[in-house]
Amino acid sequence: MTTLTLSRKSTIKTLNNIAACGLDVFGEESYTIDQDSENPDAIIVRSHNMHNMELDENIKAIARAGAGVNNIPVEECTERGVVVFNTPGANANAVKEIVLTSLMALSRNIFSGVNWAKTLEGEGDRIPALVEKGKKQFIGKEIKGKTLGVIGLGSVGSLVANDALDLDMDVIGFDPFVSVNTAWNLSSNVQRAMTIEELFTRSDYITVHIPLTNDNNGMFNEEAFNMMKKGVNILNFSRGELVNEEDMATALESGKVDKFVTDFPNENVLKMNNAIPLPHLGASTKESEENCAVMAARQVRDFLETGNIKNSVNFPNASLPYTGKRRVTAFHDNVPNMVGQLTSVLSDDSLNIADMVNRSRGDSAYTMIDIENEVEDTVIPDLEEKIRQIEGIVTVRII
Repeated sequence: MTTLTLSRKSTIKTLNNIAACGLDVFGEESYTIDQDSENPDAIIVRSHNMHNMELDENIKAIARAGAGVNNIPVEECTERGVVVFNTPGANANAVKEIVLTSLMALSRNIFSGVNWAKTLEGEGDRIPALVEKGKKQFIGKEIKGKTLGVIGLGSVGSLVANDALDLDMDVIGFDPFVSVNTAWNLSSNVQRAMTIEELFTRSDYITVHIPLTNDNNGMFNEEAFNMMKKGVNILNFSRGELVNEEDMATALESGKVDKFVTDFPNENVLKMNNAIPLPHLGASTKESEENCAVMAARQVRDFLETGNIKNSVNFPNASLPYTGKRRVTAFHDNVPNMVGQLTSVLSDDSLNIADMVNRSRGDSAYTMIDIENEVEDTVIPDLEEKIRQIEGIVTVRII
């Protein structure tokens, strides 16, 4: 990575305990790590709720050391030209392992068996006989030869699907938006469901790995359950809101759903018969936290030093090898002639363009322009102000 020299030390604020190996990415020469800063250049966060925070005018980026960004005011950040990053795939192995662990544990009734065994405390020498007598109620089933339906074949879902094949399961996947990279990594033995309804009807087990949207909120509901096999098992390590809790409780009570494993317990879930609530353990491993922290830090540092964007949830990804003496970066409305107006300002100041890139995402766009000329620090504020005067410019930064 070619980097530019920052004109001053940048401050990184942390809102949670971020793994040291991630913060080490910044180094001490150009960055200050300060969890109490009121004027940071960037924030790295895990689960802290930022919706009631007042964001300082100086902030340029927020990185979530994890996948979900529901704790970050993304819409406000977009309006202000603040890039929001996440770290897709950094915790994928951790989530995959807990999915497969839960899959086997629920099939063998390990969760309920352990809870029952603990009730024998105080029975002394009678415990072995009681165990032999009581274990019949926990007879389980093997997953070998059963069909696992995987909804969402991204970084987590593809790993789950491939490893389930190695456990001799039949695997069927549904993902209308599967990426080329995922397709390359996905085993050819994973069967493709053309519709989610097909997956519902064929699966003995269903695991879901998709982000929450308005369209899929409550997708596990009475209508969906009616399509499924009696005694299906469902695992949710994505978002609690994907499940209609009232309908799930009814399906569990009737036996339509045998067991429901969720990483998102609440009062309703805790009351459900045959629900197995886990305390949000999906990505809770030392390795996952370190991977997420390193990935988040690298993305923030790259953006602050070069303007390059990777894994943003609110602005387009954009990357440009540094080819000039200075780099102009601008977030702006996605409207016609914006690039022409930017280049016109540079032309009026007799500045030549070495290279440039423009990317859009919905109503927002991002432009990076490398300037071939030498540009003194003293003229930077004036040049930035000229660009800010262009209608539709949200933020501008010259590195």
